[in-house]
Amino acid sequence: MSTQLMRFLPIKHRQYCTSAVHSATARIAHYARLGKIETAWRVFHELSNKPTICWNSMISGFFQNRRSQQARQLFDEMPQRNQASWNGMVSGYVKNGMIGEARKVFDEMPERNVVSWTSMVRGYVQEGEMLEAESLFWRMPEKNVISWTVMLGGLIQGGRIDEARRLYDGMPERDVVARSSMIAGYCQEGRMREAREIFDEMPRRNVITWTTMISGYAQSLQVDIARKLFEVMPEKNEVSWLAMLTGYTQCGRMEEALELFKSMPERPISVFNAMILGYGQNGMLDRAREVFDQMRERDDGSWSAIIKAYARNGFELEALDIFAKMQKAGIRANYPALIYIITVCSSLAILDHGRQVHAKVLQLEFDLEVFVASALITMYVKCGELVKARRVFDEFTTKDVVMWNSMISGYAQHGLGEEALEVFDKMCTARMAPDDVTFIGVLSACSYTGRVKYGREIFEAMKLKYSVEPTAEHYACMVDLLGRAGHIQEALHMIEQMPVEADAVVWGSLMGACRTHLNTDVAEIAAKKLLQLEPENAGTYILLSNIYASKKKWKDVEELRKSMRTRKVSKSPGCSWIEAEKKVHMFTGGDVISHPDHKLILGMLDKLGGLLREVGYCPDSSFVLHDVDEEQKVHSLGYHSEKLAVAFGLLKIPEGLPIRVMKNLRVCGDCHSAIKLIAKVTEREIILRDANRFHHFKNGVCSCRDYW
Repeated sequence: MSTQLMRFLPIKHRQYCTSAVHSATARIAHYARLGKIETAWRVFHELSNKPTICWNSMISGFFQNRRSQQARQLFDEMPQRNQASWNGMVSGYVKNGMIGEARKVFDEMPERNVVSWTSMVRGYVQEGEMLEAESLFWRMPEKNVISWTVMLGGLIQGGRIDEARRLYDGMPERDVVARSSMIAGYCQEGRMREAREIFDEMPRRNVITWTTMISGYAQSLQVDIARKLFEVMPEKNEVSWLAMLTGYTQCGRMEEALELFKSMPERPISVFNAMILGYGQNGMLDRAREVFDQMRERDDGSWSAIIKAYARNGFELEALDIFAKMQKAGIRANYPALIYIITVCSSLAILDHGRQVHAKVLQLEFDLEVFVASALITMYVKCGELVKARRVFDEFTTKDVVMWNSMISGYAQHGLGEEALEVFDKMCTARMAPDDVTFIGVLSACSYTGRVKYGREIFEAMKLKYSVEPTAEHYACMVDLLGRAGHIQEALHMIEQMPVEADAVVWGSLMGACRTHLNTDVAEIAAKKLLQLEPENAGTYILLSNIYASKKKWKDVEELRKSMRTRKVSKSPGCSWIEAEKKVHMFTGGDVISHPDHKLILGMLDKLGGLLREVGYCPDSSFVLHDVDEEQKVHSLGYHSEKLAVAFGLLKIPEGLPIRVMKNLRVCGDCHSAIKLIAKVTEREIILRDANRFHHFKNGVCSCRDYW
């Protein structure tokens, strides 16, 4: 009904019409907010007379519910538009991240006011297009305090804090929001003195200002100053208490955090979650679990916090158990919980669990997140499922450097150097700039494929072509490359010429090469350096002892063992695990009796022993560093954790499927030889992931070509 016609209606009727319009507009907005856009449309559609305000409300509802196409269609059908109609279209597109469409509407507008300009500037700021935002901002015919504050927030968000300060100083009017934004910017940069100056100069402060300042001090680990400020706050809200509590947990001051927690007038779920995270970060798992169990109500953040606590402290199986309970409780897994569980599946290399989590990722539509995709690639790589890893990689269109690195390193770890180098070539073709991690993967791939010349070229190009400074890790890769190819003296010379101090990884690479090529002289040099850097690491003693034993230098072997006893150096207990029948089964070297299926496992080991003897296998006792007789050494070798896990896999994993075993240490030489033969006599594929790399055993051959 037009405004002119309404003037001729009786006052009571006019009031009724106005009231009905307001009621309909409110109902449209209400249903749209609840996500009931079809109901909102029905209310709009049933109106016989639709004033502009109703059209605007319906268009806003469509944008709210991500129906931008319908919003545009309705806008085009409007019989009459006002300034709010045009502004609603611009802000609607901005809120939906459609900055190009917003700009088209903005350029078409017959008139623009300060709201139109500010919405457009805000859109460019949100999309990180600061050049466009600045260009538009300085062309604005008039600016209000909101316009200035939006531009200020954009500069702070981009880390341009000094430019933000210059803009702040030039503002004709600074409200509490602008001042609080500037304080937050300084706090993010750790510039607490400047943040405090603005805080102290403020004529009035609100609870957000106080909380921002306290959070800044807490994040800068100046928790005592934060507490003083917290005590004099005129008004505190949930966020204020949480900021102070988090300050204590980040500093590891859990007793004070607990004291504050107990003194809170109300304890919402968020502070319980903060306590769980705090205890988890400080390794106090029992306390974290106690808080979790005490909660009457839990949200997805509570579950992800306790999962993170267990996962970060090495209790991966417990983290998996809690994730399963979360699913049973009907709690929708959030983004952090899925990332933690994918990481757990990667760490344990448990493929079945990993596949289930991937299915959950797809169900919850997190598969388009680049961080999730990278985590999934890493998980499949670490589970030895390279085909699936490559599929996730190929299906993701906007790859970042982390995804490229995951695929290159994945192929390299599996000894598939040619495939790794092929991905690197594609990365360069796609004009994605490689970083330091990329070159670790590429140089490792060169090492596994014996491409010494290409490896040297890549190493030289790192600095000259790609401006990436080589680190100790890159030198370790080069030492491995040269050593693997038998260029031991060149590798030693490279270490001596390094511009950075060679660490244990570099010397360890040289030591591994000496073991392969039985170079005792250089091995002793490397061992001496390693024992200085890591005197408690048994691995060095074991490698050197093996070299001495292979050269029949028994006196040197005995001296080495004596040195180990004197220094009380002991080899870390070997531990292997395998996923079967939806459970993770753990095995420790020498201990088979503790497993419920120990009789079956012992039977399988006896059977394998007979089969291996038939094909000429003879246990290599030089890999046992114990002062015991030969018979005991052979017995010890037979019960190494990886052999127990393989025997269990043969019993439980159906034929036609690979047996996947994980080990916490480097696989010993005897087990490596034995598993090659086991794969041959049983005609099974066995994939073993040790502390260094992957070994794919098939038909009596290993993918590492006996160099690891």
